[in-house]
Amino acid sequence: MFHSARIKLTAWYLAIIMTISLSFSMIVYTRVTSDVQGRLVVIENRLRSGELGFRPPSRPGPFFIEEIEDTRRRVLWMLILTNGLILIFSGVAGYFLAGKTLEPIEVALQEQQQFITDASHELRTPLTALKTSMEVALRGQKMSLSEAHEVIASNLEDVNSLQSLSDRLLSLAHYQTNGSSLIFKPLPVTETLEEAVRKVKFLAKAKEIEVNLKSADLTLDADQESFIELLVIFLDNAVKYTPAKGSINVSAEADKKHLYLAIADSGIGIKSEDLPHIFDRFFRADTSRSKAETKGFGLGLSLAKKIIESYHGDLDVVSKVGSGTTFTLKFPLKHA
Repeated sequence: MFHSARIKLTAWYLAIIMTISLSFSMIVYTRVTSDVQGRLVVIENRLRSGELGFRPPSRPGPFFIEEIEDTRRRVLWMLILTNGLILIFSGVAGYFLAGKTLEPIEVALQEQQQFITDASHELRTPLTALKTSMEVALRGQKMSLSEAHEVIASNLEDVNSLQSLSDRLLSLAHYQTNGSSLIFKPLPVTETLEEAVRKVKFLAKAKEIEVNLKSADLTLDADQESFIELLVIFLDNAVKYTPAKGSINVSAEADKKHLYLAIADSGIGIKSEDLPHIFDRFFRADTSRSKAETKGFGLGLSLAKKIIESYHGDLDVVSKVGSGTTFTLKFPLKHA
């Protein structure tokens, strides 16, 4: 599809360029030949009047016609050659530029197709579980109250998973299209970090994970809701992949222009070949990380990346399998 579109776009480029080139060529040809012919007429008149000390025969000599025709031929061939070179160069350049023009569209379409495929796959799992449990319940002739409660609880868990997926997808779409609508105002970093830690406190407590916070008295221009959401994503991710009785260290420091926020866990780590893909939507490494009993759709880090981009921030990841992972976030202290 994109190859044919590229050919068509190249053809349009060529049509526009050659129309302009041929139009200018016609103007040049007409002006040059007319100018040459006019100059020869002036010379002929001066010869006839004897102004140059020489009188030609009563009829103009044939050399005037030959000069005019020769000039026309030279100009014509020069313009044909020039337009031929323009055609070749424009064809190559147009094909290249058409590819560059269509490349982001092709990438976006591929991402959209991949997104639809992945989202359909992720939706299928809880929907299949819902359907199966209800079919089993309907086939059962007699169901006790406890069994009914168990089916409803299982279905409710699947519904919550679907709701969580839809919420993450909506958030991702929001930051992709409305990142500039964030309301930035000075936020106390320590208090904001403490609030984010409180949101994952019960998850960490259930696994007996110690969360250590170290932050100087800093202020950051940020949108409170999105910044807390960003912190919770990384903290929740750290809790999920840190074994019981592990630790998570959160630290914040700053220089004159930037805030540096580090979230380090003592978890199972990420393999080096998976690091470039951890921010892809729906990506979950088929390594020791996926063997852990974790729930999620692989959208958290993708959403976090979009939020960081809306802050004009930067992100660095260092990880070692079996030793843990450290995410370092960099933000400008003042929002431009």
